Amino acid sequence: MATQKMLKFVSTPREMPEKRSAAERSEDFHEIYREFAAQKAADQAGRCSQCGVPYCQSHCPLHNNIPDWLRLTAEGRLQEAYKVSQATNTFPEICGRICPQDRLCEGNCVIEQSGHGTVTIGAVEKYITDTAWEEGWVTAAMPAQERSESVGIIGAGPGGLAAADMLRRQGFQVTIYDRYDRAGGLLTYGIPGFKLEKDVVMRRNKLLEDSGVEFVLNCNVGEDISFDAIRGKHDAVLIATGVYKTRDLDIDNADAGGVVRAIDYLTASNKVDFGDDVPDYDDGELNANGKRVIVIGGGDTAMDCVRTAIRQGAQSVKCLYRRDRANMPGSQREVQNAEEEGVEFVWLSAPGSFSGHVTGEAAVAQEADVDGVDQVASVRIQKMRLGQPDVTGRQSPELIEGADYDEPADLVIKALGFEPEELPRLWGTEGLEVTRWGTIKADFQTHRTSLPGVYAVGDIVRGASLVVWAIRDGREAAESIADFLTGDARIAAQ
Repeated sequence: MATQKMLKFVSTPREMPEKRSAAERSEDFHEIYREFAAQKAADQAGRCSQCGVPYCQSHCPLHNNIPDWLRLTAEGRLQEAYKVSQATNTFPEICGRICPQDRLCEGNCVIEQSGHGTVTIGAVEKYITDTAWEEGWVTAAMPAQERSESVGIIGAGPGGLAAADMLRRQGFQVTIYDRYDRAGGLLTYGIPGFKLEKDVVMRRNKLLEDSGVEFVLNCNVGEDISFDAIRGKHDAVLIATGVYKTRDLDIDNADAGGVVRAIDYLTASNKVDFGDDVPDYDDGELNANGKRVIVIGGGDTAMDCVRTAIRQGAQSVKCLYRRDRANMPGSQREVQNAEEEGVEFVWLSAPGSFSGHVTGEAAVAQEADVDGVDQVASVRIQKMRLGQPDVTGRQSPELIEGADYDEPADLVIKALGFEPEELPRLWGTEGLEVTRWGTIKADFQTHRTSLPGVYAVGDIVRGASLVVWAIRDGREAAESIADFLTGDARIAAQ
């Protein structure tokens, strides 16, 4: 009689891969979870109930065939599991690392709802594809037949890379233009190595190069090349720039020295991790070492900043958030990791103003005043309480009068979210319609914009969102672009 491989959620408890101790991991930028052993991955995959209506799959933006590759993993058929996983997801090992599974697949797992603890879907997904890389099962896409049509993609983030992969598989010629010196977008420069080690992203970039994708890096559209020139060179264009404009604070002394944007801070840290020369890090402007750090915000970017500051040797790290823990938009798993590493969360608090000048010993760890701009010395903290729900259903924070106090700070990092840049103005493009929020207007199924042959995906359409949604958009747009480029040929054949 065959041994039952699945439905072990009653007899086998939920286990994550071993997590390195807070003391150990706080000293480096390596990923905090160790790899699953083969038997442990099989045991955890075997906890899946193989339910008839897999809510994990329906709540995954990519609708990954999760129960299928869990069963194949439990049966030891890892190469088949990889093929099933790769069929719907261009970057499964990346999603396995950085997706907020607690809000998506794992949070909707049926056995989680029944009280047995969710299947560790993300960890198994990571294990499957990491094994595939080790075994040589991941190979560059080589189309059966090359096509003459070319596609220009602006932005080398997850949406653009996912579209490029799908288009190359069909034989289209693909060129990606990106402002940075390495492809990957926020995967490369926005997400710290302790969540996503950079060799994981670089090997995917190399795979795309090996498949025939051309990268034009250090290329700022609107300055180094015009948008019209890109349209003229290609049969179709995909805009996948992401959103990089930082939301700002409307408070006194908002531009004080020592108050920096999260994207600048994280980019500098990641460049240092690559071994690059970063003057603003070397002179202390974007370096938390020895400083009292305050991070403003409650999303995943804020979590990346506080945990980066810990690793840079900050004297103290505090995170201000204007709501409470239950209303925090960031991953609860990331909040827990940050607390373990020594971050202090100051709930129901918002900045009222910045003040400075730093004097005495605190000034040693801080960059000197530049051009007469005072360096921040403290943040005026305003205490809040939660009032009536707003239109989204979340309780609105209300100011508590007379409860302000000053918190010393040498470095303040603004992690308030991102907004779209004004692309039509920056690119000098007429006819590219945008919404009232500044995002590009695009059909949510075909991803077509108001310009013929121009498509848009990811955060520049959705607003700041998840990597997994950008991957989905990129894959869908590739299908639409292929239909657009082959439509005449298909009609002629009929």
